[in-house]
Amino acid sequence: MKKRRRKKKPAAALEATYTCDSCGEEIVVPVDISAGSHQDYVEDCPVCCHPMTLHVEIDPDGEAHIDGQHE
Repeated sequence: MKKRRRKKKPAAALEATYTCDSCGEEIVVPVDISAGSHQDYVEDCPVCCHPMTLHVEIDPDGEAHIDGQHE
């Protein structure tokens, strides 16, 4: 009997979530790991359009964590 291997998500498909401070919605964000393990950038909330500063940390296991704060 052959063992089935789970397919891992390609690195480019990494995603993480944050909660918008303005509207309270949970937002899913694609993460580009080629930009490094510590990233900061501004992105508008896709629900309420308020600008959010996103702080991205990618841990040694490849998991992305995002903290969003008002701009």
